[in-house]
Amino acid sequence: MPKYPRNTCFATAVIIFVSILTLWSCQNNNPYDWSADEIKILQSLSIRELPPLPNDRSNAVADNLSAAEFGRQLFFDERFSYNSKISCATCHIPEQYFTDGLVTAAGAQAGIRNTPTLVGTAYSPWQFWDGRSDSLWSQALAPLENSLEHAGSRNQFAHIIFADKNYREYYAELFGPMPDLSDMKRFPIMAAPTDSKELQNAWQAMNSEDQKTVNIVFSNIAKSIAAYQRLLQPAASRFDTYIEGVINKDSEKLKSLNKNEVMGLRLFIGKAQCINCHNGPLLTNNEFHNTGVLSAARQLPSLGRVNGVRVVLADPFNCQGNFSDAASSQCAHLRFVKTGDELIAAHKVPTLRNVADTAPYMHAGQLSTLEEVIEHYNQAPLAMIGHNEANPLELSKKERKRLTLFLHSLSAPLITDSKWLINPHK
Repeated sequence: MPKYPRNTCFATAVIIFVSILTLWSCQNNNPYDWSADEIKILQSLSIRELPPLPNDRSNAVADNLSAAEFGRQLFFDERFSYNSKISCATCHIPEQYFTDGLVTAAGAQAGIRNTPTLVGTAYSPWQFWDGRSDSLWSQALAPLENSLEHAGSRNQFAHIIFADKNYREYYAELFGPMPDLSDMKRFPIMAAPTDSKELQNAWQAMNSEDQKTVNIVFSNIAKSIAAYQRLLQPAASRFDTYIEGVINKDSEKLKSLNKNEVMGLRLFIGKAQCINCHNGPLLTNNEFHNTGVLSAARQLPSLGRVNGVRVVLADPFNCQGNFSDAASSQCAHLRFVKTGDELIAAHKVPTLRNVADTAPYMHAGQLSTLEEVIEHYNQAPLAMIGHNEANPLELSKKERKRLTLFLHSLSAPLITDSKWLINPHK
């Protein structure tokens, strides 16, 4: 057996020891150590960084609390439907973060889109999965007459306001005297420019001034509902408390997330690339992306944003329309709206606040669990139409589990005063 110098043996032992120590260190790397750049990223995601609500120039009563109270009454009122059994809260249930837990909405008929949360949506310049409305109030109009949702008519809704003393007083306080709709020949109860031939014919029989009168009432109803929805805001979660701990080196707040959740957070802002789209305090960039989601069963692939742009530009209730309170110069988002083939099958990036409690997911509820969503992005399949912008993530099973655990840390009760979450009609 050959003999080696003592110094060589000692050096070899040191190398082995250091190698073992390094291996142990890598395997037990402290997940709580963040670089200065990573801390800046984390801070940008904190709910504490959420700015004040942007002004909605198209809605003069957007921040009027009387309008919000009127809007709350309207939001929960089932009379605003074809059968007096459907309200906005039928699909946007307060106890479920204003979603419904269904694959697709269920109103007058089975819907074709998953019900998105209303929490924090006032921060988005575009509404609906395809962004076909450019304000909360213009969005609120569409379901009221959609045959799959409320299936009512704007004349019907105007008559409800006219006939209800309480509503008429709210309306007068906010918008001036309620128009006299008592002449049923001029203002038939069921009339609207919808796909219903009966409603369409009744609408066309009205003169243009009377149509305008009804449209003003209709838009004011929606502006009040929007004022209510602007109050629906998320609160700080365990994730936000943890970020405070990182920034302030607060050991107690650092305990808000466990080791696996922190490692999931590292994946979120790193290898998993979630932050590319899910950034900012609401964990959404409010933009539109094609991520290769399969179409829903028995449905053609959704054209997404490319169709949404066409619809919003033609919408008479958009920011530049006659029923908007904004000057045309205040509607730059419409003048400079992004167009192009890259928007084919692109859908709006949803907030991840409370995401663990708002399943199922995607624009038509195609994915039932967070695990399925993460697996979808892990594989990044080819898009049915358009181009999938995502790339395969190659996350291990353990990494996918940790990412899922982290997403559960984003849940918290709303910061909204509980009185706004109560149905005033019960």
